[in-house]
Amino acid sequence: QVLVIGCGNSELSEQLYDMGYQDIVNIDISEVVIKQMKERNASHRPQMSFLKMDMTQMEFADASFQVVLDKGTLDAVLTDEEEKTLQQVDRMLAEVGRVLQVGGRYLCISLAQAHVLKKAVGHFSREGWMVRVHQVASCQDQVLESEPRFSLPVFAFVMTKFRPGPGSALQIFELCAQEQGKPIRLESAERLAEAVWQRQQYAWLRSRLCRKAGLGSVSLDLCDGATGEPRYTLHVVDSPTVKPSRDNHFAIFIIPQGRETEWLFGMEEGRKQLATSAGFRRLITVALHRGQQYEGMDSIQAELSARVLELAPAGMPTQQQVPFLSVGGDIGVRTVQHQACSPLSGNYVVEDVQGDDKRYFRRLIFLSNRNVVQSEARLLKDVSHRAQKKRKKDRKKQRPAETLEDLPAAPGQSIDKSYLCCEHHKAMIAGLALLRSPELLLETPLALLVVGLGGGSLPLFVHDHFPKSCIDAVEIDPSMLEVATQWFGFSQSDRMKVHIADGLDYISSLAGREVRPHYNVIMFDVDSKDPTLGMSCPPPAFVEQNFLQKVKSILTPEGVFILNLVCRDLGLKDSVLTGLKAVFPLLYVRRIEGEVNEILFCQLHLEQKLATPELLEMAQALEQTLRKPGRGWDDTYVLSDMLKTVKIV
Repeated sequence: QVLVIGCGNSELSEQLYDMGYQDIVNIDISEVVIKQMKERNASHRPQMSFLKMDMTQMEFADASFQVVLDKGTLDAVLTDEEEKTLQQVDRMLAEVGRVLQVGGRYLCISLAQAHVLKKAVGHFSREGWMVRVHQVASCQDQVLESEPRFSLPVFAFVMTKFRPGPGSALQIFELCAQEQGKPIRLESAERLAEAVWQRQQYAWLRSRLCRKAGLGSVSLDLCDGATGEPRYTLHVVDSPTVKPSRDNHFAIFIIPQGRETEWLFGMEEGRKQLATSAGFRRLITVALHRGQQYEGMDSIQAELSARVLELAPAGMPTQQQVPFLSVGGDIGVRTVQHQACSPLSGNYVVEDVQGDDKRYFRRLIFLSNRNVVQSEARLLKDVSHRAQKKRKKDRKKQRPAETLEDLPAAPGQSIDKSYLCCEHHKAMIAGLALLRSPELLLETPLALLVVGLGGGSLPLFVHDHFPKSCIDAVEIDPSMLEVATQWFGFSQSDRMKVHIADGLDYISSLAGREVRPHYNVIMFDVDSKDPTLGMSCPPPAFVEQNFLQKVKSILTPEGVFILNLVCRDLGLKDSVLTGLKAVFPLLYVRRIEGEVNEILFCQLHLEQKLATPELLEMAQALEQTLRKPGRGWDDTYVLSDMLKTVKIV
C-alpha cells in the first residue's frame, strides 16, 4: 500500500504500477492535475487511484499505508525558513507519520538542500524514527559528456517509523553513498548533514572538472566506504600546454608509500612538473594513507578505476583506457614503528620507508601536517636487509604489504649517525665554515645552542663529528626527547644536554643573567604549531627585534647564528630579513632546492664577509678535516656544494 503525495503529472507512479506495485494512491491539491492523471490511466491502470487532497490535512485513517512516497514535494514546499512555511511543513510531516504503519517508510526524493535535510532529519529523529539517506543519482552516464546536464546529486531520505518507546527516543542516522554500498552509521544529525554536503561538493567539483581544465589546485580525499576514514588523497593537475592527442588525455599516478613527502609529489609545483614530464592533459596523483590496507598495484587500480573516471577531462573518447603510472612498479613500503599523541605536537608517527636505492629511512611525521617530514634518519644496511628478508617471508604467507607494521621495532642504535638526510641540516652544518680556521675546529672547544630537537639528528651529528663541542639543545615538547632517544639513536652525554623548555624563555633567561654564557653557534630549527601563519618555521616570536637582541647578547663576536626559515608569505619574509639585518648586519641566504626552506647565516660584523670563492675554500678545508681516516663520513655530502648558491642580503 503506497501513498504518493504531491503526485503532479509525474510518470513515477505509472512506472511503479507497471513494475507490479499496483496498490497505489496518488494525491495532489490541484484538481486539474488529478483529472488529467485519472484520464491518462483509467484504461491501462485501473487499480491505481488519484484523489484531490491536501497533504497537510489527509482524510485517510491512521496507519493506512506501508510507504509514503514523495518525489520532490518537500523541496517544493520548503522553499524558505519563514515561520509560515515551517508550520506548513510540520503539518505535512505530522500527517505522513500519522498515516504510516509502524515499520512503514517515508521515502522522499530530494536535492537535500541544507535547510530541507535539517528539517526532515530533525523532525523524524525526534520522533524516534530511523533516518537513512541514500545518494541515488551519481550522473555516471554523463561523466564523459562535454556538457553534463545536471551537476547536483539526488538523494532519497528513507525514514522508518518505529513504535514509540519509553524515555528518550533512540536516534539512528545512516548514509549510503553508493547505490549498492553498505550504509555507514553516523553519530549525529550534524555529522549526517556534513557527509551529505561533502557528496554535494564532490558532485559540483566533478561537474566543473568535466567541463573545463585549468581550475587551479584541486585535491580531495576518497574515504573507506565502511569506516569513513580517508583512504586516498587525490590531486588533479592539468597541463594546458600539452598538445592533445588520442592517447594523452588522462592518466593516474600512484605515489609509492613513504614518498608522498617528496617535493615532486608533496608540493603543488612538484606535481605540475611531474604532470608536464608525464605528457598528459590531466594527471591525477594518488597518495596512500597510513593505517589503510593495500594488497598491491592491481587491487588499487581495480578499486580506483571507476571513481577516477568521474574526474576525466572533457573531450576524452569513450572507452578510452586510462593508464596507471608509478615509480618502480610497486606501491612502496611503509612500516609504522610507533604512533602516539603529544599534548603539544598532536598525533605523530614514527615510520620506516624504503627509498629509491632500496635503503630504509626512519621518519617522524606530525599528522597535522602529514606531507612534511619533521625528522629523518637513514637505517644501517643490516637493519634494512633484515626488514627486506622479513618482507619476502611475509609474501610467501600471502600477507599484504601493510602488515609490515608487525615487524619488530628496530632499536635506536640501528641509525646511521654519519648520514644527514635533510638538505637544510646539511646546509646548517656547512655554515660552521663561517667560523674561520675550519681546520682547527675539531681541536677547538665549540659551544653550540640548538633550539628544536626533533629526532636529534642535527645536534647528534655535531656531537659525533666535532669532539670538542659542547651542545645545549632546547626542546619544548618532552615527547620529542623520548622519540629521539628511543627511535633515532639520540643520547645525552657530558657534552650534550637537552633542556625541556620553551626556546623563547630559555634564551631570555640566559640573556638576563649577570654572567651570560656565550655560544660560538646558535641554531634555530623550530617549527610553529599554528598552521594559519604564513611562516611555519620558526614561530614569529623567534624573529622579533627584542628577542633577536637577546640572541645577539649570547653569541660570541665571531660567532654565527643559523636559522631555518620556512615562509611562503613574501611580504612577511622580507620583513623577517629586514629585522634580522637590523641586528645582524652580515646576512647570507641559502635556498634549499625543491623546498620552501631557506637557511640564513647571520653574523655581527660586516668585515667578516667572505666572497663566494673564500667561502667555498673554507668549506673544503673543513670537509678535508672531517674526512680524515677513522671518522665516519658520508661520501655524498660535499660541504662546499651546500654553499655554492649562498647570497648576501
